[in-house]
Amino acid sequence: MAALSPLPQDAAQAVLVGRLFDPETGGPVLVQVRGDRLVDVSAAAPTLSQLLELADPVAALRAVGEATSWPLDEVLGASLRNGPEREASAVLLAPCDLQAVKACGVTFARSMIERVIEERAKGDLQLAAAIRGEIADVIGGALTDVVAGSDKAAEVKRILQERGYWSQYLEVGIGPDAEVFTKAPVLASVGYGSEIGILPASAWNNPEPEVVLAVNSQGRILGATLGNDVNLRDVEGRSALLLGKAKDNNASSAIGPFVRLFDDAFTLDDVRDAELTLSVEGEADGYRLEGHSSMREISRDPADLVAQALGRHHQYPDGMMLYLGTLFAPVEDRDAPGKGFTHKLGDRVSIASPRLGRLENVVTHTDRAQPWHFGIAALMNHLAKRGLLA
Repeated sequence: MAALSPLPQDAAQAVLVGRLFDPETGGPVLVQVRGDRLVDVSAAAPTLSQLLELADPVAALRAVGEATSWPLDEVLGASLRNGPEREASAVLLAPCDLQAVKACGVTFARSMIERVIEERAKGDLQLAAAIRGEIADVIGGALTDVVAGSDKAAEVKRILQERGYWSQYLEVGIGPDAEVFTKAPVLASVGYGSEIGILPASAWNNPEPEVVLAVNSQGRILGATLGNDVNLRDVEGRSALLLGKAKDNNASSAIGPFVRLFDDAFTLDDVRDAELTLSVEGEADGYRLEGHSSMREISRDPADLVAQALGRHHQYPDGMMLYLGTLFAPVEDRDAPGKGFTHKLGDRVSIASPRLGRLENVVTHTDRAQPWHFGIAALMNHLAKRGLLA
């Protein structure tokens, strides 16, 4: 694959499924990457949600023979355009459909503790080093050794609270219960190339590069993709009760480009070892930010996060997509010293991982992004029109 390809490096061996907007029928089509084509695999299942409910989704896809297809390069190119021409072209959509879109926050204990240190030290590097040493004495080693919910984590939390380093994120960062919230309504996520939305009132915000799991209604983890859990730091920072306003806005959930299904060549262990890179390129100011997030440093195992979100205590009949959180938090200044990083309109955000591909989006304001009109009723009508409802 070319360096900037949105496909995984081993795309020829990967089982990649997604959703394509078909201008001829006016709605989404379930597709699979086959060589240089995107092939309609609706014969296997009309939606990704239903495909993942099958006993063997990969085998079901293999059983689909020749069908309508689109040139992969043309669809990818059209997907990077925004405006009226996009609406008239075959473009990629977010690969999920009927699944609930959930997200986990503060899943990397090391970065969480570093934020507490930074908040307490208020820019004093010597004080930060002293606090870090004090915490290291408590946990008896590297910050990466802290496992959420463990006895050691409870002791770290107790000492931090006693010494005045408490933060509202400590409980979900190193306590027994994960933070799980609803990121977006069903069918509201945007895909590869689409604009992503920032509230116009937000002056402090950032991308969050994450792995997103595809989970069926029984809690089986069947694949993974990339996601941008667009975050409004100033809104959430005002109050934890504003989490919904900080996280769920028009075009604020980006997922894609494709879901890579698990098979003999790609499993949950590969997700556990995934390395993610992030780049932000400013359109107006030429600014460039690069970041990194390593799934090896997550403090809660992905399977545990799924179990905390879905089970006897909470069912999702159509499955769910689950953002796993990020190690990345931008702290470098973009403009004036001390102002930190925040997005500007036109920023091009790329999130990549060698075995999952690359998700690319452009930042705009939520009131300028393409309005979300195609909901569940529209999808049902579209599937009925195509004769795909039993």
